[in-house]
Amino acid sequence: QVQFVESGGGLVQPGGSLRLSCAASGSIFSLKSMGWYRQAPGKQRELVATISSSGRSTNYSNSVKGRFTISRDNAKKMVYLQMNSLKPEDTAVYYCNFGDPLNYWGQGTQVTVSS
Repeated sequence: QVQFVESGGGLVQPGGSLRLSCAASGSIFSLKSMGWYRQAPGKQRELVATISSSGRSTNYSNSVKGRFTISRDNAKKMVYLQMNSLKPEDTAVYYCNFGDPLNYWGQGTQVTVSS
């Protein structure tokens, strides 16, 4: 079955940058849209970015638009999230999943933006 393994998180100062990676398994990866989600403490998980199966179309939440860029490499079954101009409110655990997410999630990767 499909698995998602997120990496690349860490502690960064406001205004800094991070690049998150998601390694996905499964034969249907290249046929599915992908998304990055995040969950802050005490809050529900929210969708922050999606990318079409081909990688030719992307969408972003208003809170990250202009700062984050989602990309994918279907040959490697990888999805990336380049995060620039990070703000403290970006602090959360970040997850990847299909754009229409399955009910199982990886461990996520912690992003902490703090001075």
